[in-house]
Amino acid sequence: MQRTALFLLLTASWITSAASAAEKYAGPRPPKPDMLYLMHADNLVATEAAEAKQETGKKDETVYSLPGANSSARTPLVEPIFLIEADKILPERLELYRWEVKNGHRELLVKSGKKGGARPLHLSVTKLDGKLYRVEASEPLTEGQYSVSPNDSNRVFCFEVF
Repeated sequence: MQRTALFLLLTASWITSAASAAEKYAGPRPPKPDMLYLMHADNLVATEAAEAKQETGKKDETVYSLPGANSSARTPLVEPIFLIEADKILPERLELYRWEVKNGHRELLVKSGKKGGARPLHLSVTKLDGKLYRVEASEPLTEGQYSVSPNDSNRVFCFEVF
């Protein structure tokens, strides 16, 4: 009985490791680390990397702004998929936000502890291979300006859904 159990355990372990080896990622790879790329089939499109300007607004409000009304990175996908080769960025700390266009620039209003400010949209993060991660919107996005950003940084990776 113990031999049968040991045999089944070893067989299951071998099948699991064989399956993981067979699932090794073989798609396109980002050319630069710590840069978010939109996946369009087998093509990668670099997002617009920028540093958001932070200003303190009224009580408990922070306003982030970016120059220009539109991002140079565009996608028709309402649930975009990204790839990132993570070196210094922790993919689990990425957040997705929708930006408002005001007076020719993009703006994000964050209110601490109150309703009405921007809230992060849902993302899912999957480790593919080594430091390669797949990041995807977990809910449909409407047309507009968006960014993905580490939650402890003003660094943003912008894109437009059209």
